Amino acid sequence: MEVINTLGRRKTSVARVYMKSGKGNFVVNGKEAKEYFPTSLLQDTIRRPFHVLELDGKYDVKVNVSGGGITGQAEAISLAIARALVKENGEVKPKLKQFGLMTRDPRMVERKKFGQKKARKKFQFSKR
Repeated sequence: MEVINTLGRRKTSVARVYMKSGKGNFVVNGKEAKEYFPTSLLQDTIRRPFHVLELDGKYDVKVNVSGGGITGQAEAISLAIARALVKENGEVKPKLKQFGLMTRDPRMVERKKFGQKKARKKFQFSKR
């Protein structure tokens, strides 16, 4: 099997995933996944597509991720892995979709507008 290259996004995080068959090695930005994502919740998030399809330890994954915080990065990686699994075998898409792993979360921070304190908050109004 050749290397499968996919992209996942969440908020301002962008994850590029390079996946090939192997022994289950997981490298994120040159570090081991357990070192990059210290909490077990984030580690479960990035491995969720494999758990759903019961493919733990069958693929080597190399990830380059940038932008946002670690939670956004973890969810971007999860989406990219799900897309890579669908690219390899299209029959798994309904199962991944059922668990909400194929949905791109488009929510982003609203920009600050001029003449205002923040995106929606206004400066205090003074009548006199």
